[in-house]
Amino acid sequence: MQRTTARTHRARSLATGAGTTLALLALAACGGGDTTSGSGGDDASSDAGGTVTLVTHDSFAVSDEVLAAFEKQSGLTVEQVAPGDGGALVNQLILTKDSPLGDVVFGIDNTFASRAIDEGVLAPYTPEDLSDSAASYAVGDGDELTAVDLGDVCVNVDHAWFADAGIPEPVTLEDLAKPEYRDLLVVTNPATSSPGLAFLLATVGAFGEDGFEDYWADLRANGVKVVDGWSDAYYVDFSGSEGAGPRPLVLSYSTSPAFTLTEDGSASTTGALLDTCFRQVEYAGVLANAKNPEGAQQLLDFLVSEAFQADVPEQMYMYPADDSVALPDGWAEFAPLADEPFEVAPADIAAHRDEWIKAWTATVVD
Repeated sequence: MQRTTARTHRARSLATGAGTTLALLALAACGGGDTTSGSGGDDASSDAGGTVTLVTHDSFAVSDEVLAAFEKQSGLTVEQVAPGDGGALVNQLILTKDSPLGDVVFGIDNTFASRAIDEGVLAPYTPEDLSDSAASYAVGDGDELTAVDLGDVCVNVDHAWFADAGIPEPVTLEDLAKPEYRDLLVVTNPATSSPGLAFLLATVGAFGEDGFEDYWADLRANGVKVVDGWSDAYYVDFSGSEGAGPRPLVLSYSTSPAFTLTEDGSASTTGALLDTCFRQVEYAGVLANAKNPEGAQQLLDFLVSEAFQADVPEQMYMYPADDSVALPDGWAEFAPLADEPFEVAPADIAAHRDEWIKAWTATVVD
């Protein structure tokens, strides 16, 4: 689904092994001893023992070396359960909250955060070493969900297509509805795609609850194509991807252009329209009624540690919530975040998500 497939970008990450090496060193330091010999540190770890289960979406990823270092230092074995994308994840957490699927969850984003909190699926816990930047993304009381990573969903553009056509590239959401961009844009369905939902929310943030339907009616009249998932949009319909499709505008991420670099790495053949973005923040939290709450707290501490945060760009191609972590070469130029992404308050999303999707469906699909 959507972001799961979107993260196939990771296979072509710009990051080098240096980030992983630094992460391992940092994690070893957190362990407070030599984790590579039969020292007392190892004995302490093995005494802890046990299994901690991480419930997450399919696109969670961490370097084998980084995870192994955590398991060795903590004495825990991490198991993963992945019931689906962000929306399916929250639904499953609600259905199983009295007998949860695991101990800790990662992957609840800001489009579903308030719902998860309101349904009581989370237990309060805040990591002691949480960075100020991660803390700034707090929702609710701030002690049930902890920000781990973030990224911007934006329209991407094929530079070569527009240069060859002699048409100026669009810049704003309003531009996308202009006649010169008719039949050029492909997006994903917000009912089936998390980037699609993020883009719908961008239009709510831009045009308001009373104006976003009119905007989508204009896009429909201008020939917008809607597909169920990111993979089809980017790899089948988009002209700037490997599939060389017919449409030079696609809904994707601000990091996507970092994967379409020229051979010498000096430029990207695609770009993100940073005036069309909605910021997604992904959270983790300890599950209420967890069988191993202590292990869950340790795992949550790990997810916000320097070791894991340094691994995020390379593995999940998102920005670490800890903004002090060094980013891969090229990200500042080819994978920037928007200066002013569109925003919708989490409480408003929780209250109106379903009705906005129904209104969108009636306007664009029916």
